[in-house]
Amino acid sequence: MKIEFIQARDLPDAWFQCVYNIFEKGHEYTIDRGSFKGIKRIEYDYIVVHITHPGTRPLIPDIPPGCNVPPPTSMEYVEQYLEKLITSMKAPHETYTYGEDLEKQIEEVIKMYREEGHNTNQAFMAVGNASSILLQDPQCLRGVDTRIRYGKLHFMPYFRSWDLWAGFPSNLAGLQLLKEYMAKEIGVEDGEIIASSKGLHIYDYCWDLAKTRTGRKK
Repeated sequence: MKIEFIQARDLPDAWFQCVYNIFEKGHEYTIDRGSFKGIKRIEYDYIVVHITHPGTRPLIPDIPPGCNVPPPTSMEYVEQYLEKLITSMKAPHETYTYGEDLEKQIEEVIKMYREEGHNTNQAFMAVGNASSILLQDPQCLRGVDTRIRYGKLHFMPYFRSWDLWAGFPSNLAGLQLLKEYMAKEIGVEDGEIIASSKGLHIYDYCWDLAKTRTGRKK
């Protein structure tokens, strides 16, 4: 297993570095099981992404003029993702929403830090349960650990599987907005994000887009 470490200043920088490096440091294979069975993807064995200033705007990647690559996400979509993180409301076609698990935990973590102090290792927000393994498409985000240190709230999310092209920028932007809300409620400053995954990948139908955006030859 190869463990990669990305040090980035902000969210767009983290996305660009991950996209650029995956073609040299990722593993290419065909999916045996999952929503894209039979499709090829290239994937990091395991990656840790440390983002020191995730609140710097813009939160999502920009596409330079003339690049001829569609934006991987939008702030409208990020806002929709944020709603799925913080509310348990579920549409008829949805198997789950993250808010089913996170909604009550978010408020409990805020209360824990406000009422009992910042020096604890118990403020972890879990996603999914023992039945998640039976879902056709289990939750990708499986947990958000938190830490208040040096007067700032930091997030440490873990993704079991993570679409780098469009999911990564949408998910981290949504989590950043959540972190800003929680930091304000607790009464501390907004801090860093240290994200990790054993499944950060790009599907083959996005390879040319990714190479065009990063200036790699196809």
